[in-house]
Amino acid sequence: MSTAIVWFRKSLRLHDNEFLTWACSSDDIDRILPVFIIDLEDLFDENHGISYNRIRFLQESLEDLNARMEEKLDSNLTIFSGKSLDVIKSLSSQFNDENVYLAYEYCSEPVSRKMVSSLNSWIIDNESSLILKEFSSQHTLLDIEQVVSSPDYKNPKSMKDMESIFSRHLGRNSFGFYDITLPLPVPSNSKSTMTLSENKKILNFDELELIINQNFPNNEDVTNYFLGGETEALSRLSSKIVGNTDFVNGFQKPKTCSTNSENEPREPSTTGLSPYISHGCLSVRMLWTECEKSYLIGEHTKPPQSLHGQMMFREMFYLLSRSVENWDQDFENDNCKSIDWGEYDLEKINAWESGNTGFPLIDAMMRQLDKTGWMHHLGRHAVSCFLTRGQLWQNWIHGRDVFERKLIDSDWALNNGNWLWLAGVAPFSMPYYRIYNPCPDSKSSLNVETENANFVRYWVPELSAYPSKYIFEPHLAPISVQISSQCIIGEDYPMPIVDRKITRKENIEKFKSSVQRTKN
Repeated sequence: MSTAIVWFRKSLRLHDNEFLTWACSSDDIDRILPVFIIDLEDLFDENHGISYNRIRFLQESLEDLNARMEEKLDSNLTIFSGKSLDVIKSLSSQFNDENVYLAYEYCSEPVSRKMVSSLNSWIIDNESSLILKEFSSQHTLLDIEQVVSSPDYKNPKSMKDMESIFSRHLGRNSFGFYDITLPLPVPSNSKSTMTLSENKKILNFDELELIINQNFPNNEDVTNYFLGGETEALSRLSSKIVGNTDFVNGFQKPKTCSTNSENEPREPSTTGLSPYISHGCLSVRMLWTECEKSYLIGEHTKPPQSLHGQMMFREMFYLLSRSVENWDQDFENDNCKSIDWGEYDLEKINAWESGNTGFPLIDAMMRQLDKTGWMHHLGRHAVSCFLTRGQLWQNWIHGRDVFERKLIDSDWALNNGNWLWLAGVAPFSMPYYRIYNPCPDSKSSLNVETENANFVRYWVPELSAYPSKYIFEPHLAPISVQISSQCIIGEDYPMPIVDRKITRKENIEKFKSSVQRTKN
């Protein structure tokens, strides 16, 4: 008798799942045990615990995965609570003389690689019969380890560098596109599912629901805009990408609207697929392949602006996060300039995070993040620039931590990469003196809808009656307008936390001085 423990980590799906397909089809396997391990202590840590939106999205994704397993594979998902290493050790001890495989996906984060390394050491030291089956390129298009260990690898800084890496490691298919492996279908399963005896580490869905509600008592009736799970991921892929040739072929990410769809302030003008990619509810190879189908029909945009280009940027940050030491730090990181940021200012950080800076666009974006767990990429540009080199002169790691807690598409490699980029400290950053105006007009590169300003009215309802002329700088409105709009600035809505023109000028000089000091 041989058993495969099928360990889901960041690929919460049945389609294009190599480790699941292997377990379901291998002649070496007689039965399977699909598992997910959740560390409740880390999840609900009061200092670093993630937001309700993120936890709820994960819960919905797990419930959907279990439901799809029951329907498609006549199997089910067992959730364990605890540290991954401890759970796996405990699981492996429950088998006697039979062969036991642990099938799982490669994850590039340092903590994940360290855990697997510790598991390997434990297997050797204890002469365990547990056999590890790691599958690469599950969460990315490239084999990250293979690329960064290749003799010609250099840290990429641009799309040109990424195109060179893709060409060397993937080549081209008969249509002239990069030769990405086609996504696998949902596997068929003839294996039995292992049923465990009583185990105090097993956590059922009702218990998980109770724990979530206990930790977030005021969110029981909240309806999330983004529903987690593979089912929803495939539905959104179908509505946004499949057969939607004009949208896919004409997609230019910098030109999408940062204030979402005009008739629905919660619906992205982009695909809205990033939460499903980050949780692995949707395979990035599936998205790549569906876009390529549209590209074959006619003229289309090219990298970096195209959807393929955006996926290549994602790969770039994955490569850098693996090859750059201290990727998530502002020191001893050769992809991070040493900047003399201001001391941590709790008042500024709290005002920024809660959406009470007195700058309506910034506040609307941050309130959207808090309520939905999502924000358009240009919104992220605006709020990160505002917090760091633009207006508040706070270290980027503080904003990174807020995003890590709140974004439902949070991803360690991408979150750090984006903050390094937007804080102006990375080799691939835009020039530090290009500061986004937090009070945009219709010509702003932030692509804000300013005529009706419905996005701001929705997320900052205090200003809902303001004329569009004043809504992005309401403190400039005459007192008569403030009274008629039933919102007095400084009483019903904050005055600007800083003078944006003064701080912009001061911060450009501070940044310049820091860079020159480092060079000297």
